[in-house]
Parts: sequence; structure tokens; C-alpha cells
Amino acid sequence: MNAPVIDIHRIIEMLPHRYPILLVDRVVELDKQRILALKNVSINEPFFQGHFPHRPVMPGVLILEALAQAATLLALESTGSRLDENSVVYFAGIDGARFKRPVEPGDQLKLEVVLERAKAGIYKFGAKAWVGEDLAAEAQLMCTMRQIG
Repeated sequence: MNAPVIDIHRIIEMLPHRYPILLVDRVVELDKQRILALKNVSINEPFFQGHFPHRPVMPGVLILEALAQAATLLALESTGSRLDENSVVYFAGIDGARFKRPVEPGDQLKLEVVLERAKAGIYKFGAKAWVGEDLAAEAQLMCTMRQIG
């Protein structure tokens, strides 16, 4: 595999998320319009204890959160912005979310996000999560950056 475009150390600098909610492990492709990031899904993830003990499956909302974190990295790259302690990126909407296959321990999620529109501080993305060649989930995501302090 190629060296990451953005490794976990840089991701931690760019995103405010921390364990157990930091859901992007590396970025392997990135330009102003598209990102391809990876999330390695491990049986040690805390959500597997209860979802489901007899058949562990990554919750769909966390797949969407992983896509949103990748989208945030793309938005920061596209605008040349940085988040600080006084700024945050929020979901503004999720449309057309579809889940096509379960994501299980041992899977590697490929998070592909394309910037479709950026206007008045609202970003719209097309997002897909893949396991191998199989589409696991897709959605249209809208996010906004806000000052909080």
C-alpha cells in the first residue's frame, strides 16, 4: 500500500475527535474535490460489546460519522482552513442514507467523499463507504463550520 497522504498523527492535529469516536485512520488520496480515507474496523471497538454480542456489526450511524469526518478533512483541504478550540464542524443534513452490507470486525472501510457544493458555509458531499469492492453505505451529507467561542 502507498504511504498515506495524511497519517493518523496529522488527522489528530486536524480533527477534534478522539478515541473512541475518531473514525478515520489514514487518508490515501486527497485533492480539492475528493478524498479517499480508511477506517480499520477492529473487534476491540467499544460499540461491538453491545451491537451485537452474538454477531458484531458496526452501527450505521458510525459509518456515517466516519464519512462525515472524512468530509471534514476534505472541506479543510478545499478551503485551506484549520479547526481550533473555537471552531467545530456540524452535520447540517443527511439525505438518501442507504446501507448495503454489514460492516464487521476485520473489515477495512474505504471512505470516499466528493465535494459537490460549497456555498455560504454549507458543504454538500456525496459519500460512499466500501468494503473491498462492495458498497457498504452511501449518503448525501451536508456540513457546516461554525465558531463556538
